[in-house]
Amino acid sequence: MDDGEWRRAAGAARAQVLGDDGTRLPPGDPVPAEFREYLVSVAWGAWARGGPLDNRDRSLLVLAMTAALGRMDRFRLRLGAAPRAGVTDAEVDELLFQITACCGAPAGNSARTAVREVRGARERT
Repeated sequence: MDDGEWRRAAGAARAQVLGDDGTRLPPGDPVPAEFREYLVSVAWGAWARGGPLDNRDRSLLVLAMTAALGRMDRFRLRLGAAPRAGVTDAEVDELLFQITACCGAPAGNSARTAVREVRGARERT
């Protein structure tokens, strides 16, 4: 796959997992296009390459990693997209136990709060 095909595949993986809300840029986005393309190709290239992990597995891993790093804005974004990747609410509930056990109570509590917020917003729509 050449660079152009790789970037397109990474962008397609991003759109498939995040949907329109996750791929739309805010008005006046200050991030230069070249840097944005780089981020998409690096971050989403891992998804586009295939391999033994499916989108569900990758989504669960990203949820755990963003919670561990305290990146709750990204955690919320990925949590909202998780059902598109086949992640169930029951799996997210179980993941909260793993996050708390491995990353500590503050990470687990922050993730649980984000889960309540995202699910509440989902139920209101």
